[in-house]
Amino acid sequence: MNPRELRADTPALHEDVYLNFGAHGPSPRYVVEAADEFVRSHEYETSTRNDPYEVAFDAYDRVRERVAAFVGADGDEIALTESTTAGINAVANAIDWEPGDTVVRTDLEHPAGTLPWQRLEQKGVDVRVVETEDGRVDLDAFAEAVDGAQLACFSAVTWTHGTRLPVGDLVDIAHEAGAFALVDAVQVPGQLPMDVDEWGADAVAAAGHKWLLGLWGGGFLYVDRDAAETLAPATVGYRSVETPTADPYEFAAGARRFEVGSSNPAPHVALAEAVDAIDEVGVDRIADRIQELAGRLADGVPDDRLLSPIEPESGLVTIDVGDPEATVDRLASEGIVVRALPTPDAVRASVHAVNTHAEVERLLDALEPEWA
Repeated sequence: MNPRELRADTPALHEDVYLNFGAHGPSPRYVVEAADEFVRSHEYETSTRNDPYEVAFDAYDRVRERVAAFVGADGDEIALTESTTAGINAVANAIDWEPGDTVVRTDLEHPAGTLPWQRLEQKGVDVRVVETEDGRVDLDAFAEAVDGAQLACFSAVTWTHGTRLPVGDLVDIAHEAGAFALVDAVQVPGQLPMDVDEWGADAVAAAGHKWLLGLWGGGFLYVDRDAAETLAPATVGYRSVETPTADPYEFAAGARRFEVGSSNPAPHVALAEAVDAIDEVGVDRIADRIQELAGRLADGVPDDRLLSPIEPESGLVTIDVGDPEATVDRLASEGIVVRALPTPDAVRASVHAVNTHAEVERLLDALEPEWA
């Protein structure tokens, strides 16, 4: 399969110019159909020969293994979550925090990577924010901030500028300081190669409803096998323990301790289908195509209006305009979908491999009044 075929299979891409994959990636028909087929089978065919719990647990197991293979992990290092936010919160709530403990984050983080720490601040935890410039993190400043910290949380690809942070280096610095390294990777799977083993992080939170073109609710959390043993989730249910009837209970080994109860497997069944589709096209091929299209977009934006790198590092291209909200509304009226960002105060186009050169040119033409 090639990007053109993937586009043809995705109904939402057939009319408007859709350039907002960093927020939501519309799903191909077969991804939606996989979820629908599972629900129908699960609800219509339940019988003495088709135990619904056994069917659900088999689905969970299959999806964990599929996601693990896609991101370079083992099956027992993957927990199925609702979203990236849910994964970050799960880790944040599994640590025994004390007043005076320290969390480090950058000023580039999505609310998913800021709100959990704001809550901990109310309990006396100190949150150090590493200031950045143009979507870049100074490694010395990060090392200074993480000294004495218990945890560092940062993005692999920034949602603000589309820059790639040096994940392996930041993880090494955090570990040298004795801190837990938690990565928000939601902008990676589906547009760039991803190997959590190479990163070396303790935990990586992500989801499939953006570049993977999966459904909402299909998130996943990687937790290193050894790191998992140091975490005690704040919620517990029959999926998170070894023996549900045991008293006292024992958390399940690995990442599965972060799964709780009877969540709907359908979004994760769809996630596995989406991963299959992306793999069939090829992540390297997708990354090259995104680089080509995002590069053309960046080339067409005046240098003083381009807030992302001149040579894009992802499909996220951030552009300075006079009134971002008004610009988004105007573009929408012309059938072009982008989004406004709160910080920086700008618009962001998210270009996927399923987009076309003609769509990029159409966006550039529509933006010309902003810098005329």
